Amino acid sequence: MASFDQSQRPPVQAEDVAAFRRFNRYFTRRIGVLDDHYLGQDRPLGEARLLFEIGEGASLRELRRRLGLDAGYLSRMTKALQAQGLVRLVVPAHDNRLRLVEPTPAGRAEVAEQQRRADALAAGLLEGLGPAQRAELTAAMATAERLLRLAGITVETVDGASADARACLDAYAADIDARFPEGYDKAALVRPEEVTGDAGAFLVAYEEQRPVGCGALRRLAPGVGEIRHVWVHPEARRLGLARRLLAGLEQAALARGLAVVRLDTHAVLTEAQAMYRACGYAEIPRYNDDVYGGHWFEKRLRAEDGA
Repeated sequence: MASFDQSQRPPVQAEDVAAFRRFNRYFTRRIGVLDDHYLGQDRPLGEARLLFEIGEGASLRELRRRLGLDAGYLSRMTKALQAQGLVRLVVPAHDNRLRLVEPTPAGRAEVAEQQRRADALAAGLLEGLGPAQRAELTAAMATAERLLRLAGITVETVDGASADARACLDAYAADIDARFPEGYDKAALVRPEEVTGDAGAFLVAYEEQRPVGCGALRRLAPGVGEIRHVWVHPEARRLGLARRLLAGLEQAALARGLAVVRLDTHAVLTEAQAMYRACGYAEIPRYNDDVYGGHWFEKRLRAEDGA
């Protein structure tokens, strides 16, 4: 897989880095991250967070993926919690290669107390603000979370026949089948050979190693490409990811010598139509025989497109 979606962006300014780190230092100090007894309990933040993430049970493999932890570090923390009687390791009968971690009754009680103390800490911090200021802070944190999530997502070029590409297309097809009044026939999906190598490109967006979006580009004619199947998982919508995928597809088109890209969209996908117009696409007459097309768009690319 090849990652490209950061290659055309301007460098990060030193003052932005300094501001980010300054906020990080302040916030981590205020919530007690530096204390080995996080929230006044007898364990550091790492162990407390792991206990929370285990919930009612999870595999070590899933915890490693979700938290981005080194296998050895995760194993040491799990053993520490096990030694304290807070979790137990289970090997499921259906797969002896898996290791599941489950909370004990003591572990559940510990998480409940952790939640109570965390709520009290947050309430204590917010008490110093009036209602309007609390609303402002809450909105600012929502914006910060959205942008940090978007910053953490990577966009990769993958083979059109790869498991991740086909899984994204299956999810795309199921999603629009539910939205289109006439349903959707998966036979209309692009073929792997149309969106691989010189013929085109298939992009997959990953959040914490999990595919959360896709988009495809294929050649229509000399100098002309077509964008297909721009899709974002419901849990990753309203982050700005669809625009990033679209910019990535435009960048891929330029790299293949395509000066024009076209696309079509269904009449019910009004949000997609608005995004394409906002991104510089102009509506044109029908250019294909796609039975699901209701609006057709075109954009003439410049070197700065996709940046």
